[in-house]
Amino acid sequence: MFNKKDNAEEEISEVAFEDLEPTELSPVYHKPSNVRIIMDSCADFAPGIAEQLGVDIIQFPYVGPDGEHYDDGWKSISAHEFFEGMRKDKKLRYTTSAITPGHYFEVFEHAAKQGTPTVYLCFTSALSSSFYAAEQAADMVREKYPDFEIYVVDNGAPSSAAQLLGLEAVHQANKGLSAKEVAEWAKDARNYIQGYFTLETLDALAAGGRIPAAAANIGGKLDVKPELTYDSTGALTVKTVCRGRKKALKSLIQDFRDSYSHDTSLPVGIISADAQKDANWLEAQIRKEKGCEGLTIIHSQVGPVIGAHVGPGMVAIVFWGTDRREKLSLSDRIANRVRKSN
Repeated sequence: MFNKKDNAEEEISEVAFEDLEPTELSPVYHKPSNVRIIMDSCADFAPGIAEQLGVDIIQFPYVGPDGEHYDDGWKSISAHEFFEGMRKDKKLRYTTSAITPGHYFEVFEHAAKQGTPTVYLCFTSALSSSFYAAEQAADMVREKYPDFEIYVVDNGAPSSAAQLLGLEAVHQANKGLSAKEVAEWAKDARNYIQGYFTLETLDALAAGGRIPAAAANIGGKLDVKPELTYDSTGALTVKTVCRGRKKALKSLIQDFRDSYSHDTSLPVGIISADAQKDANWLEAQIRKEKGCEGLTIIHSQVGPVIGAHVGPGMVAIVFWGTDRREKLSLSDRIANRVRKSN
């Protein structure tokens, strides 16, 4: 977070991500003794947060022009260097891949040997096949270690939305929930984490085949800025399209107003892809909302795995809000009832 000054514009323009004070969590979020919680680097944790939580992080891989790397939380490369490279070289592309069952087996077997009941809150299956690989690995570990408890949960929430889920999963474990209960809690709780984000350009989405290249070119010429969110499965959807960055940022704030739970005991997350000035502006606007002046707001930089697909300039707000399942279409609600009855 940043200190308040008389000149808000000057304040927002001066504060860089590196200058923000690390968030110190309440003791209720510190490492639980009865449950081991594992997450992955696609949760885009803010510096120091995973360490305070005692959460183990599985690093996802990405491949650049110089070969394969692992998302280590911007320790081996800075976010600015990564995204500035994409800005300067429009042909620079990064690719990503899922974690293999073998890699998951190594992580889960290590946990099994230590014996603490374990919950893995996995990157949403709507955007990666890693969840299914994790389930395979968990089955293999259960067969080899039949007395070991391990639960794999699809977090249904990309990027730092998953960080919010991890924070409260640790909190609930510290309040006495067992590993099985934490897993069941997470399956319901994930539906109450809202996330809205906008992009500086559509280039990265076009390069990844998520939208036609022609649409990206037209969008750039018209200064179109999409606002995206994710549905109840964790899949990305376009919520609206704005003309210009300023309108897109204001749209994020409006969605915060419309969907926020107003439970100020729960932290809010702001994430950017080397766009800290806009992230700081979002914080300033959130703090103007009634009752939100003293909110705990955690700033994160989107990691290289997700960053490869959204590109530089992305900025997002994630928070606990209304139930995302309420936005399901009638057809989807019928489908969910069919699944539950089988």
